[in-house]
Amino acid sequence: MRKRLYLSYQRATEWPVPPRASVLRWARAALLSGTMRVTVRFVDEAEGRALNAAYRHKDYATNVLSFPYDPVPDEALGMTIAHGDLVLCAPVLHREAVSQGKTVDAHCAHLVVHGMLHLQGFDHETDEEAEAMEALERRVLALLGFPNPYRDVKSSV
Repeated sequence: MRKRLYLSYQRATEWPVPPRASVLRWARAALLSGTMRVTVRFVDEAEGRALNAAYRHKDYATNVLSFPYDPVPDEALGMTIAHGDLVLCAPVLHREAVSQGKTVDAHCAHLVVHGMLHLQGFDHETDEEAEAMEALERRVLALLGFPNPYRDVKSSV
């Protein structure tokens, strides 16, 4: 089956964020199969904190939140496709990139790939799941020309 990604790109922050073309490239690289409609939204700290509190009951802004939705029929495409939202908190992304000695693009690419894998059913609740997901992240990021995000610093995603 051909892979196809429909991406909505939203910027709700004044912080600098990567352009849509980069985000699309990173998200496409992490699409393993099928067709997906994904919204990637960059937010400020207040919105990131509110979403994390509402959906994870944690009172702080986190780097990326993934919201997978049940697949739905798409009459225009003539198929059932998966949907999901990724919310990236730009100030957290920037702080983590600096503290981890990474470029903002490298860290953002990692978060987009990580979130895309969550949208496709991957998780890291157990050591085995974490190892499998991190191996896939490393492989996708290497194909995109980014270094291993886990080499020197354990990411907080």
